[in-house]
Amino acid sequence: MKKTNILGVYVDKITYEEAVEKIMKMLNEPGNHAVYTPNSEIILMAYKDEEFCDILNSADLLTADGIGVVHAAKIVKNPVPERVAGFDISCGVLDEVSRTGHRVFLFGGKPGVAEMAMETLKDEYPLMNIVGVRDGYFAPEDSDAIVDEINATGADLVFVCLGAPKQEKWIFENRDKLNCHVMMGVGGTIDVLAGTAERAPDIWCDMGFEWLYRLFKQPSRFFRMMALPKFALTVIFKGRKFSQGDDE
Repeated sequence: MKKTNILGVYVDKITYEEAVEKIMKMLNEPGNHAVYTPNSEIILMAYKDEEFCDILNSADLLTADGIGVVHAAKIVKNPVPERVAGFDISCGVLDEVSRTGHRVFLFGGKPGVAEMAMETLKDEYPLMNIVGVRDGYFAPEDSDAIVDEINATGADLVFVCLGAPKQEKWIFENRDKLNCHVMMGVGGTIDVLAGTAERAPDIWCDMGFEWLYRLFKQPSRFFRMMALPKFALTVIFKGRKFSQGDDE
């Protein structure tokens, strides 16, 4: 698969439909597969943390979640086809597995949120095979027990919604112990499914202003949003150095 190098992170040049199709193929292949959906903030984290950058690049699928990543790919003159958000491909995959019978495990969120997400999904997809849920509050020493809990359900697909970089690091550290076929690190997806968080309306997303909508809704995110101009400036001044010589 063709990729574009954004500050050392190799993002797949893939459309939404292709991403969903690829994940569905992974569900029927042997072994397990990691799917991450980095936005500008996550790529900036990886730029500053070589270990985290290596974890992202170990993924079987890495999609451009965020209009900032799409613009960054254009700046380094190796564009991606479109934005492929984690929430969108999560919904696309869930729609598919509601018909195939693949077993789903929801992991993350505050206590009770995963259960709420499960009820929402079962209302929309009565035949969806959700085999387990667990909140995202745990001590490091609990990880082995969580892996055993997931394996005991026979889950094929695990949504790991712990927020970045925790979810990517957890998947990387535990993927060899897990028997599932696909692990998706998709952050706040579980909160949106549960109804405890609201996603920006489509018109805001289509215009690339989802970040601004979030800021209106949560002014406390202001300092976190400062990562966006830092990311843009870093790509402008450093991005071409990383992408030079890459295969498109």
